[in-house]
Amino acid sequence: MTQQLDERQLRDLFRPGQRVYVGGSVNEPRGLIEVLAGNADTAAAAIEGITFVQQPLAVNETDLSSLGPDCRQQTFFMTPALTEGLAAGRVDFIPMQMRAIYAFLERQTFDLVLLQAARDLNGQLRFGPNVDYVGAALAGARQVVLQVNPSFVAPLGCPLIDPASPYLLFERASPKPLYPLSQVDETSSRIGALVAGIVRDGDCLQTGIGAVPAAILADLEDRQDLGFHGGLIDDGVMRLVRRGNMTGARKSIDTGVHIAGMALGSEALLEWAGQEQSLSFRGANYTHEVSVISQLDNFVSVNSAVEVDLDGQVNAEVVGGRQISGTGGSVDFMRAARASRNGRSIVAMTATARRGSVSRIVPRVEMVTALRTDVDMVVTEFGIADIRDAPLPVRAERLIEIAHPDFRDQLREAFRSGSGRGHPAS
Repeated sequence: MTQQLDERQLRDLFRPGQRVYVGGSVNEPRGLIEVLAGNADTAAAAIEGITFVQQPLAVNETDLSSLGPDCRQQTFFMTPALTEGLAAGRVDFIPMQMRAIYAFLERQTFDLVLLQAARDLNGQLRFGPNVDYVGAALAGARQVVLQVNPSFVAPLGCPLIDPASPYLLFERASPKPLYPLSQVDETSSRIGALVAGIVRDGDCLQTGIGAVPAAILADLEDRQDLGFHGGLIDDGVMRLVRRGNMTGARKSIDTGVHIAGMALGSEALLEWAGQEQSLSFRGANYTHEVSVISQLDNFVSVNSAVEVDLDGQVNAEVVGGRQISGTGGSVDFMRAARASRNGRSIVAMTATARRGSVSRIVPRVEMVTALRTDVDMVVTEFGIADIRDAPLPVRAERLIEIAHPDFRDQLREAFRSGSGRGHPAS
């Protein structure tokens, strides 16, 4: 049976040397972290020598390794909050794709697993609104603590919590688990229109977060019977479902159901997810599993990048030698699109960065996140480079043609000199 905890009982659970999993992104149990950090009404917890494991996003603002002496944090995704801890050697970044992260966590033993839960509109307790690694963390959990957050209604599609489970419950209101919306500008709109032109009626989509994905989804309001299977549901997906453009009616599996690991967006999205019965939230062992997605015909995967080189290699995580994010799930989806009948793996990005001073089409990428064999098309505001089945000179020229005009001559010269041809990133 579940059991209620007070703050003293919660603090007493922690011991030096423990390995503790903490839910990330919009499933972060902020109320539990506040108690550990000593920001609650009572004295701080004596946290010492604990290794925390979490995959955060930018909305997660606590470096868990800073909670006490000799604490560490293992992460698979870098955020601004972790920069100092990484430099100090307290934070360990592990490069790993999301499907592999699930398998890694599933093999671990955690002394404590800290997650967020909420009640649905029927009063039943559910995990969420992010369940990407919940199942994996629970598999090796010696003890589970759930912050029951009354500030939002849990999505109906999130997993139910069995009242007979031996979980420890801590009631604490935290801010609603929201994610800021991206503003779509003129450049993002042009990219969105180009990518939308690749999408056909009945396609099953996967998109990420940001201005370009938002622009793509906004440009699909004349499509019919679109499906969705991805890591996250956002406001753009919500609008297509509400309008009737996205029905999932042509999906060969999960027909009529929209599959995601988390709801990432506005308060309106969270409220809608709390009532929408066509959503199903699943772990990364399902959302990012190639053997599952390969059963979906016409799977269109759209991901972003920091830069793409003239071979078609993708860097999505490193800038100037600095780890700014992580491998994430993009490669899982790219390869799944390749395995899907009539699938398409698309990388969509602006042609330049730093206010136009840096090209994102480069001779060689700084770090290889995705192989040149993982991408079918690259899209910028200057066009679409279809590099499927293209030999090196052809793919290089197609990529140069979608670079900003100011950089095309430099890129051609780099390719002729050999610095952009057939060389792995170093």
